[in-house]
Amino acid sequence: MEWPPEAYADSQFPSLKSVTGVSIPKLPQHEPLWEIFKSGVERNLKHQISMLESAEIDLIDRSTLSQTVTYDESNGKVMIERGALVGPSTHFVGPCFVGRGAIIRHGAYIRENSWICSTAVVGHCSEVKHSVLLPGAKAPHFNYVGDSILGKDVNLGAGVKLSNLRNDGQEVYLSMGGKKIASELRKFGAILGEGCQLGCNAVTNPGTILGKNSVVSPNVTVTGVHKDSSHHR
Repeated sequence: MEWPPEAYADSQFPSLKSVTGVSIPKLPQHEPLWEIFKSGVERNLKHQISMLESAEIDLIDRSTLSQTVTYDESNGKVMIERGALVGPSTHFVGPCFVGRGAIIRHGAYIRENSWICSTAVVGHCSEVKHSVLLPGAKAPHFNYVGDSILGKDVNLGAGVKLSNLRNDGQEVYLSMGGKKIASELRKFGAILGEGCQLGCNAVTNPGTILGKNSVVSPNVTVTGVHKDSSHHR
C-alpha cells in the first residue's frame, strides 16, 4: 500500500530532527506511524516504554509531590522524570513515562503505555492511554487521548475526544480517497501533525489522520486521512 506523506513521521513531525537532550520514542521511519501501536511489532510503544524501566533516568522524588498523587504499578513502573510538574489528585498507571518539563495538571489520568514528552501538557480531568504526546503537545482540558500521537504545538480545545474504538469493537479502517483501508488495529485513535488545532468538543473518529497545521472547528466530528492545512467545519 502506498500511503500519503501524512502517514509518516518525517512529514508529520519535522521538528523532531532538531530535538536533542530529551527522551522521545523512536517513531517508525519507513512504515506508517500507527505501526507503533501494533502488538508483536519490534520496538512498538509498549516495548519502548518497558525498556525505559532499566534505563538510567533521573526520576522525581515522589515525596515532593502531593500525597493525593496515586500510582498503580501492578503491571509496570511509573516513571516521572525529575523536573516534571505534577499537580494534586493525579493518577498514573504503569508502565508510563513523563519527561522533565512536562506538566501534568490536577485530576489528570495517565494510563498504561503513555509517553508524555518534555514540555507536553496533560490538563485537568484529561485522560491519556497508550499514546505519545511529543514535545509541546497539549491536551489541557477534559480531553481523551487514546492510541494516538500528537505533534508539537498541537492543542486540543476543552472537551476534545480522540476516539480509539469503534462502537462494534471491530478493526479500525482508514478512509482515504473514497476507499476504506484496514489498519490491522482494533484500537487506533488519531495522528495529529504539528500545529493542528482542534476546537472545543470536537471529536476524531478512530483512524483519523490530520496533516500539519490542520484546523477542526468546535463541535465537529472528523473521519479519515487529510492533508496539511486542511480545515474541517
